[in-house]
Amino acid sequence: MPAPSPIPFNRPLFLEAGITNVRAAYENGRVAGDGDFSRRCQGALERSLGGGKVLLTTSCTDALELSALLLNIAPGDEVVVPAFTFVSTANAYMLRGARPVFVDIRPDTYNLDERALDAVLTPRTKAIVAVHYGGVACEMDPIMARAARHSLPVIEDNAHGLFGAYRGKPLGAWGTLAALSFHETKNISCGEGGALVLNDSRWNERANVLRDKGTDRQRFNRGETESYTWQDLGSSFLPAEILAAILWAQLEMREQIQNRRREIHQRYLTGLGDWGRARGVQLPLIPDHCQSSYHLFALLLPTPEARSALIRHLQERKIQAVSHYQALNLTPMGRSLGGRPGQCPVAESVALRLLRLPFYYGLSPADQDRVIAAVNSFPG
Repeated sequence: MPAPSPIPFNRPLFLEAGITNVRAAYENGRVAGDGDFSRRCQGALERSLGGGKVLLTTSCTDALELSALLLNIAPGDEVVVPAFTFVSTANAYMLRGARPVFVDIRPDTYNLDERALDAVLTPRTKAIVAVHYGGVACEMDPIMARAARHSLPVIEDNAHGLFGAYRGKPLGAWGTLAALSFHETKNISCGEGGALVLNDSRWNERANVLRDKGTDRQRFNRGETESYTWQDLGSSFLPAEILAAILWAQLEMREQIQNRRREIHQRYLTGLGDWGRARGVQLPLIPDHCQSSYHLFALLLPTPEARSALIRHLQERKIQAVSHYQALNLTPMGRSLGGRPGQCPVAESVALRLLRLPFYYGLSPADQDRVIAAVNSFPG
């Protein structure tokens, strides 16, 4: 009997339509940024998110860095970020000279704990970054209320949450600004890519300038000026049109992609519920007022040792399961900023115990059943 084939943690979605679109972009003679496919992608995202202007970028990291430029983040400023997130959430503002202020996370959704905000907001606070972990929304009502009380912008790091919602409103439509990711591990991807969402039209023109190397080339492209010139700070944030061509193929089938991911998520919940309850393993929680994007499926094991043992148990069965973020306050960079053990106890504990199972569009029911059976056979 042949050995079972490996089941990876992620396998990017490949669409022939994407290759067809790339060929069309070449035939159109436009492979640099902001061509027809870019406009299609941005328009579709604007409609999905309720109308805020969307600008494609080369990554979610670039979108966050663009947000820091837009907000004039500067040395001496503080930006509040959850301790449990990817390093880009902090790096984007540190590159402008700001200091990240790490906040602990909720023990149920692993999102920024809105109850901890009052203790960290100071006159130096310039912004709050809300990360929708796994595609489940932060508690945006209290976060937005606190931000309004202190006249602070909120940036949604929505790398995980595209097509999720909080109380019926799309994730990415709540904050002043939002960043999206189209990395190959995300629900909708083009290999590497991202977008900045502007939910206040006052930012639109300057965002175009900053995104296009600090020039007003967009005005030139629209025929509003005979030449373009250097206007402001900026960098090259535009993705190539061939990436937008790949992205458009996936955006066109976004409902099918999201429906399939919902099915995979529910199959895991059903298949692992009894095992999790019997062994004190926390499965993902989606509050009733949240609509998930179904970005990942994470198990929270009782101990770090149990997580390591389950990873080995699955590896022996040719199944790849992985951990996720470290608590940023305890990383070498975080410690250099004054991070210390016990500063964000929930994030520090979750980082050592959380494990993600294989989750991607092409995960077959048979392979998912193999994963479920393997987990159920782990004694804990």
